[in-house]
Amino acid sequence: MGIWNVPLANVFAAYGRTHLVPWVLATTATAAFVSPLFVGALADQRMAPTRLLRWLAVLTGVALTLTCLSLHWQLRDGLILVCAQVQALVATPVWSIASSIVFSQLQDAKRQFGPLRAFATFGWMVGCWIVSFVLKADASLVGGFTAAGLWLLVMGLTWTLPAVEPVDDKPQRTWKQILGLDALDLLAHRDHRIVFITAALYCIPLAAFYPYTALQLKELKVGNISAVMSLAQTTEILTMLLLAGLLARYRLKWVFLSGIAICVVRYSMNAMNTPLWIMIGTTLHGFAFTLYFITTQIYLEERIDPKWRVRAQALLALLMSGVGNLLGYLGGGWWHQMCQTSAGTDWSKFWWGETAVTAAVCLFFALAYQGRKASAV
Repeated sequence: MGIWNVPLANVFAAYGRTHLVPWVLATTATAAFVSPLFVGALADQRMAPTRLLRWLAVLTGVALTLTCLSLHWQLRDGLILVCAQVQALVATPVWSIASSIVFSQLQDAKRQFGPLRAFATFGWMVGCWIVSFVLKADASLVGGFTAAGLWLLVMGLTWTLPAVEPVDDKPQRTWKQILGLDALDLLAHRDHRIVFITAALYCIPLAAFYPYTALQLKELKVGNISAVMSLAQTTEILTMLLLAGLLARYRLKWVFLSGIAICVVRYSMNAMNTPLWIMIGTTLHGFAFTLYFITTQIYLEERIDPKWRVRAQALLALLMSGVGNLLGYLGGGWWHQMCQTSAGTDWSKFWWGETAVTAAVCLFFALAYQGRKASAV
């Protein structure tokens, strides 16, 4: 994922398709409204998740190859976007399916999931290093073809995974069940609803981090921007390793809240508009992301019936990647335009605006979420 997603904009620019980048990013958000719930329902009710992951990996590798070939062959914009949309449809459910397989094998999710999830972040970082230092393909389709080949390697690795059979053996009777829309029933529970809604709301300001922090650093003439941004993944791994201890010691509500509150501090540091403050703020990103979103995945595993395991993770993906990211990309772009001056971007104004939105999300969660008061979880 890191080998293709990080240099994507530069690759499209190298082939004269810079104007397509926002639309290609939007394909992921569009896919998040459709495929995770449908594929999640399939995994819970019909097909073993490991087998489903195998097919998704193969289809993602093929679709990514077609996307790269459409650029190489200089096909029309519409055909390139069709390939990108197909790729997004088959790739988007992979994360929730893989998470459900991992959770099904854990004895103690709170203690075990964080360190395992850290491997994913480390893999993303390694992908960035490979594309830059090994392949020298920051603006080349070589990275895309390599990523497609690695998806086939993922397919091969699925044969080594333990068998995980569907746990919901009730026959499907309605289109709502077939399409996975019955996952929306999870929102009937107050705390579940607040956790899901907060995830979507939190993703709105969070979507500004990567594109606009990088742009701000470029305007400040900071070198090695990718290396600076990787500070976020460093603390992300650290937080995942510490997460088990935090969850054992503190109530979930305070772990959730601390993540959002740290994001408020992080964005206020970006508003200072100096390289040092931005680097410090970027370092805090790992805490801000992990303490809410990884804790959310653990929450879903512990608090929701196992027969809804994949659909719950899929609903989270829909709300984060679909609702939250789409609104974040569109809203962030509009707000960035509003912060333009004759001298360039008013970064202090931009980040104080994002800080205010994040603070509002933090206040909403603090007032709305109740949780279990009698225990430490």
